[in-house]
Amino acid sequence: MTHQTPEAYIHDVAAAAANRSHNEPEFLQAMSEVLDTLVPVLQEHPEFVDAAVLERLVEPERQILFRVPWLDDNNKVQVNRGFRVQFNSALGPFKGGLRFHPSVNLSVIKFLGFEQIFKNALTRQRIGGAKGGSDFDPHGKSDEEVMRFCQSFMNELYRYIDEQTDVPAGDIGVGAREIGYLFGQYRRITGRHESGVLTGKGKVWGGAEVRTQATGYGTVCFAQEMLNRTGEDIEGRRALVSGSGNVAIYAIEKITQLGGIPVTASDSSGYIVDEQGIDVELLRQI
Repeated sequence: MTHQTPEAYIHDVAAAAANRSHNEPEFLQAMSEVLDTLVPVLQEHPEFVDAAVLERLVEPERQILFRVPWLDDNNKVQVNRGFRVQFNSALGPFKGGLRFHPSVNLSVIKFLGFEQIFKNALTRQRIGGAKGGSDFDPHGKSDEEVMRFCQSFMNELYRYIDEQTDVPAGDIGVGAREIGYLFGQYRRITGRHESGVLTGKGKVWGGAEVRTQATGYGTVCFAQEMLNRTGEDIEGRRALVSGSGNVAIYAIEKITQLGGIPVTASDSSGYIVDEQGIDVELLRQI
């Protein structure tokens, strides 16, 4: 039985993780921010300290790093890195998105996977946390190039996923098109047609009816519930929305449906402001 205070225990866990992952700043920042909030939990449950729960929590169960060679439209071989960090399956199968973006590295994937543990736990659906992706940039690529990349990516990833073990989804740079290519290659390799191995597919492949709108709508519904707790409402309020992709578009749409006025949208190059409210159909065209 330890007599270490929660603060000292958290400090020791964070220091050990920083020493082990010193070149992963995004992960270390996310880890520290979460650990710093856990003092009251450890005060109420000192047995967590004795069981080394936090030491296990901050170390992924499995980290997979692999090469992804693919052929571009000029018949030149390109090589990217692929990642899948299966962080924690204490509650159930790993679950978390795949991100295709030049900024992706192991630190980013670990940071996202670590936070996914807690996001998924809040659903109470008995699912663990994971994240994956590649430094491949689908922007500006042809459909054929994206398809060839996704097929090569799945040639390695299929070894580590199935509906009982790890169920990836989409994220930045991975929409229904990419998920479709990935799922098609998974079926081709394994001969298995279970629709539950990847979420975010088109409806024809077993995807959910409301999957496209879910995150954007859910964000606004969550805000609406927060306002309702204090007797307030979204109707008539101005709202600032960050982004202009799938999540932002449907957040803007739902705000408008609820009588709010979404006045901003943005991307990596800047932002727009429309005091009268963003025209969501015009935003879709842009």
